[in-house]
Amino acid sequence: MSVRLMILPSSDAKSTLLVRVPDDYTDHEAYRHVTGVIAALEERGSPRDRGDVIEALEVHGFEVVPHLLGPEICC
Repeated sequence: MSVRLMILPSSDAKSTLLVRVPDDYTDHEAYRHVTGVIAALEERGSPRDRGDVIEALEVHGFEVVPHLLGPEICC
């Protein structure tokens, strides 16, 4: 099975995350699940920094993948 990755963009490009999607999620389920994880952090009012998001995603089986931010493309 191929590796599936999801980009979690941020208004600060340095805070963008790339995560590996667990094999047992469809694309739609992965999107909804990550949305739910982030929403739960917001509802708790916890300080929503990058570390909190990473920790919460890892608890749910998502793995943060180190990446290099490349140059912006025009098209």
